[in-house]
Amino acid sequence: MTEHVDVLIVGAGISGIGAAYHLQDQCPDRTFAVIEARESIGGTWDLFRYPGIRSDSDMYTLGFSFRPWTHEKTIATADTIMRYLEDTVAEFDLAKYMRFGHRMNSADWSTTDARWTVTMDRRGETVTMTCGLLYMCSGYYSYRKGHRPHFTGEESFGGQIIHPQHWPENLDYDGKRVAVIGSGATAMTLVPSMADRAGHVTLIQRSPSYVIAQPSVDPVGQALRKVLPATKASTILREKNIRFTDFLYRQTRTDPDKVRRLLFKRVKEQLDDRSKFDPHFIPRYDPWDQRLCLVPDGDLFSAINNGDASIATDTIDSFTPTGIQLSGGEHIDADIIVTATGLTIVTMGEADIAIDGTLVNFGDTWTYKGFAYSGVPNLLSSFGYVNASWTLGSELINEYACRLLNHMRDTGTHTATPRLRPTDHGMQARPWVDDFSANYLARASDQLPRQGDREPWLNTQDYLKDRAFIGKAPIDDGVMTFS
Repeated sequence: MTEHVDVLIVGAGISGIGAAYHLQDQCPDRTFAVIEARESIGGTWDLFRYPGIRSDSDMYTLGFSFRPWTHEKTIATADTIMRYLEDTVAEFDLAKYMRFGHRMNSADWSTTDARWTVTMDRRGETVTMTCGLLYMCSGYYSYRKGHRPHFTGEESFGGQIIHPQHWPENLDYDGKRVAVIGSGATAMTLVPSMADRAGHVTLIQRSPSYVIAQPSVDPVGQALRKVLPATKASTILREKNIRFTDFLYRQTRTDPDKVRRLLFKRVKEQLDDRSKFDPHFIPRYDPWDQRLCLVPDGDLFSAINNGDASIATDTIDSFTPTGIQLSGGEHIDADIIVTATGLTIVTMGEADIAIDGTLVNFGDTWTYKGFAYSGVPNLLSSFGYVNASWTLGSELINEYACRLLNHMRDTGTHTATPRLRPTDHGMQARPWVDDFSANYLARASDQLPRQGDREPWLNTQDYLKDRAFIGKAPIDDGVMTFS
């Protein structure tokens, strides 16, 4: 017989682990399982293996509220984050819910039965499960392949071409010339991490990103730990960082020139030569129109100052047998080229979602509070923020999922579907994430739900607002309809 659970969580990364904890804690009368395509927990933090991989958010907010981060470093390496996640699973006995080697391929909702039938590949065998609520915690990018544009002449290059998502084990780059293509968080991490061993590392960027140096150890945190227990100190630091990040983001919206001057000033203070600043650290857009790149302890600037790394800001004309030819005439010699060119955005973990046999095109739906979809019953997705830590958003959605399930239990209902009200028809459509120009989202715009111009058809990307909008608003709001 096909196994049935009340809730099926897809993904065992930060979102899925958090969802399992909340269901166990707040919905103890519900059955649930966590399926994971890979053979371990961790998601991003287990998948990526490139040198120096670390958090690009502070761990007080990227960590769970129910298990505060107490490690000294607030910008943490992947192995430290993995230990934290493993300890969380062990402490709350969550492993018993997890099924590894289960890759979800499709899910079909039956209106008659009020349940999903989920088809998955289990290590080469096709299996099915049914569930009442399908909770997608599989993230927003493809685990199968990164975004990898083709470059003219790349077949002629005589060295290795590597994408960070598919990093080869035990790559030998000692003394070699490395070119890293990209300007995002991955590139900013790779350059200083490889510079210690490589002969030289060159960052090639089409256009710069805003970068900000931050100590990996929070001095305020150090002071608080001297007078408070570690858990209490971490809770206070979490709220401090939430407020500071929110303040900084709002400043970029109201006075971007002021923030730009401040960011430029801090970069110039880190560089020993003004010629290394212009044009390599002057973006074309306003601060936080794309995500800021965090540089822990100024490691990128140190690598540039001591000559182990350099930046070339230009477009790529072609690959050559010995490196990369830039459009402006400069040739970058390289033995290894790393294409830190981004992620491939997907919806629903690349699975097909259908309602009574008809595939859902999520680009035709409206987002309900950033985690559900108009006309799609009993389906939630965990998402975080582009301007704050991912976990802040996923935890609000976890708590909402539990409130929704308990409401349905108390009212004897089995189906919850966000539906447009008569007054919602004709809404002005906006991108799923508004006021954010990152290319990886633009490339996937036709796959993502639309955002409206009124509540609850909004994806606010505002954690403090979402505390009320998601965390405290009534479940039965006249839009989420029950049957």
